[in-house]
Amino acid sequence: MKLLSNSFKDGEYLGREHILSSDYGFGCSGGNKSPQLKWQDAPQGTKSFALTCFDPDAPTGSGFWHWVVVNIPPDVTELPLDAGNPASLKLPAGALQVRTDFGKPGYGGPCPPEGDHPHRYLFAIHAVSLEKLPVAADTSAAVVGFYLNFNTLAKASLMGLFKR
Repeated sequence: MKLLSNSFKDGEYLGREHILSSDYGFGCSGGNKSPQLKWQDAPQGTKSFALTCFDPDAPTGSGFWHWVVVNIPPDVTELPLDAGNPASLKLPAGALQVRTDFGKPGYGGPCPPEGDHPHRYLFAIHAVSLEKLPVAADTSAAVVGFYLNFNTLAKASLMGLFKR
């Protein structure tokens, strides 16, 4: 499988439009738009997709989940720019955003501590063997990760960076 984006290339810095907005109170003032993402070469038997964005460098002891979308239909191979905004209505029918470490569903962009090293933002697409994961909008990303660990047929990732 491959994961690609028109918004950034693997290993590049994410643009200001993808950085957390000031609405969240963490001191960043970006556009908070999720990047455009597309994938290809899913294995046979894929019944849905899940997309995650995780910062393993967050100073939490357990990383930080920025975006989690599950139950993306198997015929969908792209999410447009700003699909992670719950008000945009750009997610495909049936897809479900679940709670991130910001405490609610939807995309929350990067905003690492000032002066910290560049953080890695790992966007991953999972080809899932189940049509629907047994989760709800308020399910934690850790629980989604548990289900993905046992039901992922293939996975591809793309890394964006950000530092302030």
